[in-house]
Amino acid sequence: MTNPRETRFRAGESALLFVDMQKIFCTPGLDPAHPELGPDHYYHRRLRDMVIPNQSRLLARARARGIQVMHTIIEALTEDCRDVSLDHRLSNLMIPKGHPMAGPIDELAPIANEIVLPKTSSGVFNSTNIDYVLRNLGVRTLIVAGVVTDQCVDMAVRDAADRGYLVAVPGDACATYTQDRHDGALRAYGGYCWVTDTDTILSRMEAR
Repeated sequence: MTNPRETRFRAGESALLFVDMQKIFCTPGLDPAHPELGPDHYYHRRLRDMVIPNQSRLLARARARGIQVMHTIIEALTEDCRDVSLDHRLSNLMIPKGHPMAGPIDELAPIANEIVLPKTSSGVFNSTNIDYVLRNLGVRTLIVAGVVTDQCVDMAVRDAADRGYLVAVPGDACATYTQDRHDGALRAYGGYCWVTDTDTILSRMEAR
């Protein structure tokens, strides 16, 4: 192991966190902030051809190994979105409580007893109680995958690192709107995490 953040992921102290892998952001034409993104756009092709298949593999292995699985989604706590952050209001990211497309995509649908945390800001550590929950679960190592690489994934990685978690990011299980943005983001926050790939993460997942 040459990266000081490189590690194995043991049941009982590890969690896999999916960031914003919800229907409204992963279905062409539904994203309120980017309605122009069609099925042939780079972002949706990457999701379809690489990211979702890799995330599905991570999900199956985590469940099989007893590693905690968590989902965070952008969704208000209220039907009129009065609790949404200023930045999300300005960015037109107003997803009402109970919106039919707010939930995780079918490929990653939570099973009974998996934790789903609705958030109203880019940073899951800022607008949910995820830190409290992770500490109650005994989690020390966190695998972060999702969208978009240079925004909400970025926030999750940096905030988790600042709070003392050992973070890993499989770059081929994340996406943003261009390859340059994706690559630049991984370079920018690579100092806060172990940037690796899905196959390597899978090989490091261990049962209790």
